[in-house]
Amino acid sequence: MKQSRTPGSAPTTVGARVDAVRGRTRRQRCRRSQVFSGEDGLGDRSEFITTWFWRGWQRWRVLTRGSMNRRIFGAAVTVALFTILTRVGQVIREPVLAAWFGAGAEMDAFLTAFLIPSLLITVIAGSMSAGLIPAFVRVREQVGLAAAHRLYSSAMLCGLGLLSAVTLLMGFFGPSLLPWIGYGFSAEKLELSRRLFLIFLPILIINGLATFWAAILNAGERFALAAAVPGVTPFVALAFLMVMGKGWGIYALSVGTVMGFTIEAGLLAWNLRRQGYSLRPRWYGMDPSLRQAIAGFAPVMIGAFLMSSTSLVNQAMAAKLGSGNVARLAYGNKVISLALNLAAMALGTAVLPYFSTMISRNNWSGLRHTLYRYLWLIFLTTVPMTVFLYFFSQPLTRIIFQRGAFTAEDTQVVSSVQAFYALQIPFYSAGILVVRLISSLQMNQILLWAAVVNLAVNIGLNYLFMRFFGVAGIALSTAVVYLVSLSFCSTFLWLKVSMARTEGGIGSL
Repeated sequence: MKQSRTPGSAPTTVGARVDAVRGRTRRQRCRRSQVFSGEDGLGDRSEFITTWFWRGWQRWRVLTRGSMNRRIFGAAVTVALFTILTRVGQVIREPVLAAWFGAGAEMDAFLTAFLIPSLLITVIAGSMSAGLIPAFVRVREQVGLAAAHRLYSSAMLCGLGLLSAVTLLMGFFGPSLLPWIGYGFSAEKLELSRRLFLIFLPILIINGLATFWAAILNAGERFALAAAVPGVTPFVALAFLMVMGKGWGIYALSVGTVMGFTIEAGLLAWNLRRQGYSLRPRWYGMDPSLRQAIAGFAPVMIGAFLMSSTSLVNQAMAAKLGSGNVARLAYGNKVISLALNLAAMALGTAVLPYFSTMISRNNWSGLRHTLYRYLWLIFLTTVPMTVFLYFFSQPLTRIIFQRGAFTAEDTQVVSSVQAFYALQIPFYSAGILVVRLISSLQMNQILLWAAVVNLAVNIGLNYLFMRFFGVAGIALSTAVVYLVSLSFCSTFLWLKVSMARTEGGIGSL
């Protein structure tokens, strides 16, 4: 029996309430349809899309705030998404370069000339960032933002001086290193490598400062721009190649690459200035925080140099196998480096400031929980990715690269290189997380010892596997090296933490 109700009151029976809900649902659906189609006078399609994105952004901000794990997840997703966008340029660039230059002498010379500047940027600027961020975060949390700014300014002055000195030294002595790296190159190819090397030299200062500025933005949880700007260089390099490639050839690609790095540095400098940081370095004295940063920087730099030397060793050994093998080794790593940037570097970039913050606050239980959770997530996501890339390497290589000067024979070799390189993904990704924790704990001596072991293992396994698999054996050796590195760093980290816990200097991990 129907129940009576007063006017304006809610329905009192189940059936009436169901009818009311259905009516509201139909009206809401009609309203959304009118707004999206532009029939409603209060809005149009653009208004609906803007509202939808705004609500999604608000929900995302709520999801990624609160606990440290949520903030790390949000930062890692941000870095990964912008990394995907930046890699669009590389995805477009690589097939164009493969069709334009193939696996020929010009590309061998380009990669050889670019190797030393890129290695030194990784060693010097990357190590400065790894040494600076834990000290910067500790000073910001315990002393204040003004003291952190002073540390940043003094450290930038030291870094700029070091980068300038290394650039001058490389200008004098760098060309003499190229015959060793390009062992087996003809005299003409070596001369081309020397000329390109001199074009790339300014990158040491330009991209070195950009790497330093990006680290400061990341320490302030400003991850988006630092992750987005690397997408500039591929497009600028391609633009130079398309406009001047017929006349300049490989020189157009080289000049475009330098100009791209310059634009990237300018964008980072502009954003850093907006955050209140001075771009003019000043010296505030050798205070304890700067000493701590330098003390953390030295072993990381030496370890990074030894670890990055594996790239020099790999390229030198590939050059011994004949013309084109340097380029084939590089092409085989293109897709894998993209996967590593998404799976490992995004998370590694995100966790370092948060690890440093938790350590400065003595939040050991939260640190342990975060470490174990993300290690589990890494293996859960990277193992299926590795299996896919290993078994579908040849069709991927054919689709991406095989056109123009890139032949079917190149596809066969590059797909084997790519398949073996894929095996490193789980170990490299987990290793990045462990290395970031070691840097945050300022136990950087572990990284130095690990680099020595890695270099020795890499040389030995290269000689062994090259006998059976040719240039693809170098990729297989790299995968085994990262497995050894993960095991070594994890074991020694656990031993060091156990010793420090026994002495009362650190919480339980």
